[in-house]
Amino acid sequence: MAEDRAVRVGIIGGGFMAAVHSRAARATGADLAAVASSSPERGRAAATALGARRSADDADALIADPEIDVVHICTPNDSHERLALRALDAGKHVVCEKPLALSGPAAAGMAARAASAGRVATVPFVYRFHPMVREARALTASGSIGRVLHVDGRYLQDWLLGADDVDWRVDTGAGGRSRAFADIGSHVVDLLEFVTGDRIVALTAITSVAHATRGGRPVATEDMVHVLVRLASGCHGSLTASQVAAGRKNALRLELYGSDASIGFDQEHPDQLLLGRRAHTAVVSRDPAALSADAARLSIVPAGHPMGYQDAFTAFVCDTYDGVISGSLRPEVPTFTDGARAALLTDLVLDSAASGEWVDVPSAVPA
Repeated sequence: MAEDRAVRVGIIGGGFMAAVHSRAARATGADLAAVASSSPERGRAAATALGARRSADDADALIADPEIDVVHICTPNDSHERLALRALDAGKHVVCEKPLALSGPAAAGMAARAASAGRVATVPFVYRFHPMVREARALTASGSIGRVLHVDGRYLQDWLLGADDVDWRVDTGAGGRSRAFADIGSHVVDLLEFVTGDRIVALTAITSVAHATRGGRPVATEDMVHVLVRLASGCHGSLTASQVAAGRKNALRLELYGSDASIGFDQEHPDQLLLGRRAHTAVVSRDPAALSADAARLSIVPAGHPMGYQDAFTAFVCDTYDGVISGSLRPEVPTFTDGARAALLTDLVLDSAASGEWVDVPSAVPA
């Protein structure tokens, strides 16, 4: 594409995540050219709601449109693989919601296809784009907290607390065989590996279901998952994901405990880090003038002016589009390879929960 014009974007889907993607696209100055949904009528309604120039009759029409540079896929999980591969085959760059596919091997195949196509293909693990996450990463890499001894990660929500709470994600056909881990636990894992620069090499997990039925239908996907992990450095950790944690709306937290200090990030208070030492504990507030270069780059408003989830999402989309324009993607941007790793770990979590055994995590994602 020419560098002297805006990136032209098409979005497939019309729900909550499509709205988030559309706001991010518009904020970057992209041309939100078209939207497609599950029917022409819904596509027209979604195009109006999301601020697109027009609608497409269906996903295939949007993917085939020569005017579109980047396709955002914001549909139920079971359609991600099919739509992303069609978009890549049509020469499009792709932003696809996770999970990329309903199995690790399928997701690995998508990553391989994206690489062979030479297209930018990214996954919105957007919590990487909070400035204070980048600051936590820089502090950890610098040795400021010493050797990481153990880690704790949690992602807690309550939107499926009641037995009458239903959603397409509960259905294994549309959502896949994992729910809590694939949906939100994958963010904990991505954040852990991103901030520490370390890799999970073994894990063991247990899962549980809060309600045997929802809306009169049996529930086969987990509401809660607890995972013990061992990292390549020898560090151990515990991870929890729950969609039935009363009072918790979007409580993503990561705490690293080092030999000299600890770092805590709380997504519901994203402008701060908790920096703990034996003698004292301090709250480090976001201040571009005092942050590492990477964190300061993402800190787009002065200290004391809050930043949040949509800002992080917009930063992710901006870096994705910069990669489309320049042909060179920043290494911090999560790609289909990262999405394939998340899908692999999801498979292994479920395998471990079924067997009750520790399982090893391959260093590379097997196709």
